Amino acid sequence: MADIKYYDVILKPVITEKSMAAMGEKKYTFLVHTEATKSQVKEAVEKMFAGTKVKSVNTMNCEGKKKRRGMVVGRTAKTKKAIVQLTADSKDIEIFEGL
Repeated sequence: MADIKYYDVILKPVITEKSMAAMGEKKYTFLVHTEATKSQVKEAVEKMFAGTKVKSVNTMNCEGKKKRRGMVVGRTAKTKKAIVQLTADSKDIEIFEGL
């Protein structure tokens, strides 16, 4: 396994109706590095966003979709999502403020 730094763990936020509704409960969804562990995701969120305290992290591996182009069949890249639950006294994450 490669040495993953905290700034390489979080790739981008996931913006969907379901993830936006969960933000009321202080749950934020991110696309993360496929080899990142829960403890690495927790460390990355607490270091990148000042004033946040992570209560729990849930991760899910998403397999790539099958795609065809004529007779050639392939797959898209697999991804990993992390749902991060913040504590009640934690500060909100600013990148989701204007959405």
